Amino acid sequence: MKHLRIRVRLTALFGALFLAGGVLLLGVTYLLVQQNIHQRNSNVKLDDLPPEVRQALGVDQRRFLDLVQQLQARQDQVEQATLDALVTQGSIALGLVTVIGVGFGWLVAERALRPVERITETARRVAGGNLHERIAMSGPRDEIKELADTVDSMLERLDQAFDGQRRFAANASHELRTPIAINRTLIEVALGRPDPPPEVVQLGETLLAVNARHERLIDGLLTLVASDQPLTVHERVDLASVARHVVSGRVVSGQEVSAEFEPAVVVGDPVLLERVVQNLVDNALAYNVPDGKVWVTTTRAGDRARLVVENTGPVIPPYEIPGLFEPFRRLRSRTGSARGTGLGLSIVRSVAVAHGGTAEAEPRDGGGGLRVTVTLPSAQA
Repeated sequence: MKHLRIRVRLTALFGALFLAGGVLLLGVTYLLVQQNIHQRNSNVKLDDLPPEVRQALGVDQRRFLDLVQQLQARQDQVEQATLDALVTQGSIALGLVTVIGVGFGWLVAERALRPVERITETARRVAGGNLHERIAMSGPRDEIKELADTVDSMLERLDQAFDGQRRFAANASHELRTPIAINRTLIEVALGRPDPPPEVVQLGETLLAVNARHERLIDGLLTLVASDQPLTVHERVDLASVARHVVSGRVVSGQEVSAEFEPAVVVGDPVLLERVVQNLVDNALAYNVPDGKVWVTTTRAGDRARLVVENTGPVIPPYEIPGLFEPFRRLRSRTGSARGTGLGLSIVRSVAVAHGGTAEAEPRDGGGGLRVTVTLPSAQA
């Protein structure tokens, strides 16, 4: 009963209460009718007859008494038949009225739960990333109205908090772009001088690598902020074409990339979707074993399009996988690595959620490595 919808449970409760009340009413009616019949049809005894009647009967008293007893037995049969008919016909009527009552209970439950369904639909849209939605329920100030107003107040605070966080990340990223660009320019100018000392060249190359990592970090932050916003671009994008383009431009010596592309058309932002494929392929190549393999596939199943990227990397404990989707969270074995910023899978999940999909990871079967699956609504859905 716990797994039934609340409308079904309310209808069952209304029907049970109505049936219980009908049974109680039928029982009380039965007792009252029985008592009334007994009072009307009391037993007729020979001693109750007037003396002149008894004297007139004389020797026929025995025959008269037999006749009275026969009439009394017939009267008892009629009484019992009447009560049985009351129970039978009353039960039939009670069953019909209960069915009608259950139907009305179903309608009443639907009407009573309509505000709750409105709250649920709004919460579902908010969960999809649109924090600007509000319930804005009108009507009398009852418990449902207070619940809706409380949810609206909570959404308002969440919207302000997320907007502040996004503005801070975007402003900080933009402000950091200029000094990092200046640093890169100064380092390149210093390295461009004639005959620089080897120490300067080594230092400059190290600083350029650090500067490039900072640029990737800022670019990742801006992408993460953009993916947290509601989509403003809705174009038809074939994940197979995007994956084919990304894979063709990324070749790592000693690694084999196996691709299998089936048409998987979705609707969304092409730039963000391409970034998802780039991050997954780059991670699969960067965090792989020497002479490893990478598999990239796109498929469509029903109303869902899937992008799957897996590699033969090192063994990853299952309990560490959920943390990979958190910003700046990496495996402990990768901590301090200059190859990544810790935002790759965070961007993947954020973009997938913004498009109404999911991003999940699991250890690859048959050895080390990771399989990441991005599932998005198909354009034909």
